[in-house]
Amino acid sequence: MKIAVSGLNATDNPAPGIGVAKSLIDEYDVIGLSYDANEPGNYLEITKKNYLMPYPSLGYEELKNRLLEIKKKEDIKALIPNLDAELMLYVKYQKEIEDLGIKLFIPREKNFELRNKSSLSSLAPKIGLKYPETFVVNTISEMQKVAQKIGYPFMVKGNYYKAYKVYNFDSACDAFYKISNEWGFPILIQKTVSGVEVNLVGVGDGEGELKGAIVIKKLTTTTLGKVWTAITIENENLLKTAKKFVEMTGWRGPFELECMAEGENINVIEINPRFPAWIYFATGVGVNLPKMVVKLMTGEKVNSNLDYPTGKLYVRFTDETIVDFDKFKKLVTNKEL
Repeated sequence: MKIAVSGLNATDNPAPGIGVAKSLIDEYDVIGLSYDANEPGNYLEITKKNYLMPYPSLGYEELKNRLLEIKKKEDIKALIPNLDAELMLYVKYQKEIEDLGIKLFIPREKNFELRNKSSLSSLAPKIGLKYPETFVVNTISEMQKVAQKIGYPFMVKGNYYKAYKVYNFDSACDAFYKISNEWGFPILIQKTVSGVEVNLVGVGDGEGELKGAIVIKKLTTTTLGKVWTAITIENENLLKTAKKFVEMTGWRGPFELECMAEGENINVIEINPRFPAWIYFATGVGVNLPKMVVKLMTGEKVNSNLDYPTGKLYVRFTDETIVDFDKFKKLVTNKEL
């Protein structure tokens, strides 16, 4: 069975695709979908073949036509999208994509909108979490008024993607323009909260059951906030929250809870509707969530797996590979490799 996987970046801002592919390659043929010929995952020989994709901003017709071209060559049966920028398109048109013969297992549109950062203030209390005070702004002057009210530092966030911690007005303006130029409006201003950063990755079956999950504590991160080292931990409160979240929403597919924990108090910072870049950590400790998603797609029975060893250390590292430049030229010219 051939499964397409997107998100092949593996730089200082890694995407989940490499970890998802590594979790599947012992049982499935993985086809890589890439938006840029420079993405390292195109050349690591983890995937059987790689295809360049049109940018999501070009809309559904371009996506559909490219998927049909790839399906004709590879007969892909399923697809796991892993990037925020593309997910809205896949969520909105998932029925149409499945009608092409390509299975998906992603959130329904109403749930995708529910976990928007601007909606989390109403969702968080319902699942037993707190949410830092957050303000929606559309202009610099509005942001300045919020800054006077809450003080520095605070977080400047896009509604779907990107976040910067700022310590003065100049850096706040810089973050405001960076996010709005790339992702549009609104911009969210959020009070910073103290505590330990803990994350949970899980998979919901679409019928209210949490099929698998692990909890980690971040130890070190990159300047972009991506996990560099982390450790598996037990956090019963966060696990209960995840179960409640999946039960209440009927969540379908992967998700990540990004939280700050201080004692019994847990503040949810974000809910990502996809696997995180550190997803291979879950596979490595015996909870293969990407395989669960594939089995749920195809209607196979999936046993719940919430049991994993604590005290396991995740270490990300840099590596190098050397390939012929012809591969890059072929990918750019032919849009496949």
